[in-house]
Amino acid sequence: MDQERDRRPAQAWLVCIRTGRDSRPDAAGELSLLVSSDGMEAAGLTEAHRDRPDPATYLGSGKISEIASLARGAGAEVLVFDTALSAAQERNIERASGLPVLDRTELILEIFQRRAKSREGRLQVELAKLEHLSTRLVRGWTHLERQRGGLSKTGGPGEKQIELDRRMIAERVKILRGQLRRLSRQRDTQRRSRQRGEQLTVSLVGYTNAGKSTLFNRLTRSGAYVANQLFATLDTTARRCWVGGGEMVVLSDTVGFIRDLPTQLIEAFKSTLDETVHANLLLHVVDASSVVREEQIDSVNQVLKEVGAADVPSIIVYNKADLAPAVLGPVRGEGGRIASVGVSALTGEGIDELRAALFEAAQSWRRDNALQPRELEPWERAKLEAEERRALASGETGEPPADSP
Repeated sequence: MDQERDRRPAQAWLVCIRTGRDSRPDAAGELSLLVSSDGMEAAGLTEAHRDRPDPATYLGSGKISEIASLARGAGAEVLVFDTALSAAQERNIERASGLPVLDRTELILEIFQRRAKSREGRLQVELAKLEHLSTRLVRGWTHLERQRGGLSKTGGPGEKQIELDRRMIAERVKILRGQLRRLSRQRDTQRRSRQRGEQLTVSLVGYTNAGKSTLFNRLTRSGAYVANQLFATLDTTARRCWVGGGEMVVLSDTVGFIRDLPTQLIEAFKSTLDETVHANLLLHVVDASSVVREEQIDSVNQVLKEVGAADVPSIIVYNKADLAPAVLGPVRGEGGRIASVGVSALTGEGIDELRAALFEAAQSWRRDNALQPRELEPWERAKLEAEERRALASGETGEPPADSP
């Protein structure tokens, strides 16, 4: 019986908060998906509205007491808030409710930690968690106020434990950044190698769970991991994709975005998100069946702006068109360029039209870049410079040119 209790998912009480005039009808459903993606189970939900957050507990002491009572009655073991809480708010809510608290930022960080498979992904998540922790060291840690010092002791005279912890975190962050810089250079080399093939590079971007990986598999006939979960894919995957007429493009599947994606994650995953910056074309995959698809488009565009990819040409791909058939068919925008296409990655409907749009984009890109030489690799530049030095040295010694009699 105890083993069965240990195996069951942790019970979480969900708290969705709407402030001011903000209205998101999908907020509760999205929070529920986030919780299940973290291996927990929703025990209940409280939806609340405030004109402005309470500085101490975000919702006020009375509302927190009400939520705590409902949560304990349902057997909940943790409170999950669909908003970012300050360290003081989190500490005060825990004291008032007697339950651990997870805010939106910490929940997403935990999911990323579960999903990261590659070495680079794990390093990126560890860096994001440490940077988040460094701002919250004072939260409920009484031992951090103790002083340490003296002979044969760690730390200098009168140095507080919290200062030691901050230094250790700073040192680990420095190491992680160095390792990620080396991996980023390797990724740049791989990217330049792909670009050397003179093929259009295309990155899939979009809100998490919009169906990017399913579309990636459909286009490339590969077997990338797909699941009905938020952030099922964290590691970037690239494959060549046939689009018709003997034309190939390089297609990359990237991490999904979400509303209020923690800043630490955007910064930590910068090298991964650079795939979007260096792409020639973005396929912005949108869940056509979502009631808040326009808000999701805005959230993705905001992240693209933060990573410097806002100016990369894009085509909106309205996925799950089997649930929203009104969006089927290509739509052209300014200059006659295809602006959007409706598809169903699950059934294959509209895929031929999407391939045709990619073929058209690849042909246009090839015409525009036909006379532009590619950027030389560092070893190629070094080789040319060495040849120039040898030629100059040869001229200085008085050797006759090769074409002289």
